[in-house]
Amino acid sequence: MSDENEPAASGGHHAHEHGHDHHHGHHHGGHHHHGQNFTDPPPDPALRIKALESLLVEKGLIDPAALEVLIDTYETKIGPRNGAKVVARAWTDPDFKDWLLRDGTAAIHSMGFTGRQGEHMRVLENTPTVHNVVVCTLCSCYPWAVLGLPPVWYKSAPYRSRVVSDPRGVLGEFGTELPDDVEIRVWDSTSEMRFMVLPMRPSGTDGMSAEELEAFVTRNSMIGVEPAKAPGTVAGKEAAE
Repeated sequence: MSDENEPAASGGHHAHEHGHDHHHGHHHGGHHHHGQNFTDPPPDPALRIKALESLLVEKGLIDPAALEVLIDTYETKIGPRNGAKVVARAWTDPDFKDWLLRDGTAAIHSMGFTGRQGEHMRVLENTPTVHNVVVCTLCSCYPWAVLGLPPVWYKSAPYRSRVVSDPRGVLGEFGTELPDDVEIRVWDSTSEMRFMVLPMRPSGTDGMSAEELEAFVTRNSMIGVEPAKAPGTVAGKEAAE
């Protein structure tokens, strides 16, 4: 894994190679990407987890309803809505933004968002000239406390390999087309350090409160594969899901 202070790869028109040879493709939303298909059987780890879950339910060791509540909590309450609150505050509070970029762990903790998966945080600011994207090349390290459960595509081998060697191509598959002169920096999360992207505030949101701005912040924008939503493209607070 990369040093926590250095991106795994960066570049404008071309990103540096990472030294791996992997197949292409990953899932995103309801779209189909090269090399995988939603009708494919789940990978072996997923099958083992499902079998273990079924066994625990069968033996009465876990309550299926309680499990669903736990999953819903991580998906819609613990994150990524928490991350959206952090981003929206940074957009409206310059002092907090400075603190967040200087010491993400402390700033996020001050809002009450802590957890074993998000105690050591660094926040990366997207600008008109630099675009950051996050990956974990060796496993699936992810800041659960602010982003909730990691999406399936984030944990997939194709995303973990290709976003380092071809970040511009992967971003394009998410519909994110960046000008050639924008530098793309790929950051490799580790067990000691998690990363979160501070997306650019969308235009047309001047005068909006932090609470209103939360609706434009999505999980994908905080990973860096998409920009924040634009006004008129979201309904209520569903964007953060």
